[in-house]
Amino acid sequence: MPTPQTDRVRLRLLVAYDGGAFQGWQSQPSRNTVQDALEKAVAGLTGQHCCVHGSGRTDSGVHALGQVAHVDVPAQRLPLSAWEGALNGHLPKSVRVLRASKAAPGFHARFDATGKIYDYRISNTRSLHPLEIGRTWHVPSPIDLPLLRTAADLLTGCHDFAAFAANRGKPNENTVRTIHRIGIKQTKGIITLSFEGDGFLYRMVRLLTGTMVRLAQGKESLKWFGSFLEKPELRRTSYCAPAEGLFLTRVLYTRPRQPSEPNPQGWFSKS
Repeated sequence: MPTPQTDRVRLRLLVAYDGGAFQGWQSQPSRNTVQDALEKAVAGLTGQHCCVHGSGRTDSGVHALGQVAHVDVPAQRLPLSAWEGALNGHLPKSVRVLRASKAAPGFHARFDATGKIYDYRISNTRSLHPLEIGRTWHVPSPIDLPLLRTAADLLTGCHDFAAFAANRGKPNENTVRTIHRIGIKQTKGIITLSFEGDGFLYRMVRLLTGTMVRLAQGKESLKWFGSFLEKPELRRTSYCAPAEGLFLTRVLYTRPRQPSEPNPQGWFSKS
């Protein structure tokens, strides 16, 4: 794997953002993406374009509490301790660098990732609280939590998730993924689904959530739900939860999180 030049240092960034303000993570011609915002901030500090590599894409409207990225910057431009504040000074308020540190030799935000945790938040209340607008999917009708947990148990493990993948314009070569855990909790009308896996297909978490909720509302049967796993090559679900309820909470690497590092999962402990 290529390493940074000797006159440059590789920064590892922990990034949070409000996805509603952007057209996703990956750079677009419109220049209104999170990657574009970070690269513009780095250019403002270094006077040169430096590519920011993320752990993966998030779609338009999807939020992040713990996106990880790396970027190679001139070694003598700023002291290491100054980068976090300097970058935030050049970023819109909808993006914050929570931590900027020197990356381990050869570190790559995408290729070194071993898994991810996504949280999906559902407001299962008659009326949507105004402070939850753009942060949750409002589902006012009853949701059967035991049935939701049954669906989560079926999905946990190694499966072919082709039925829960949207078409990005070309077929996925491999649609087998492992979901290690799907946590479900409800607090004050907010249902949070926490998906931990070794990787996720395009819109997979949103399609899983939408289909699980469809089942838990009593609109479809458990046999119907199971058929998406039993015959993934024949069926695709069309129930996709909206983007605004989805959060990239944490990117997993082989190295455990150090005590001094921010814990992005704590941001929504109120729910």
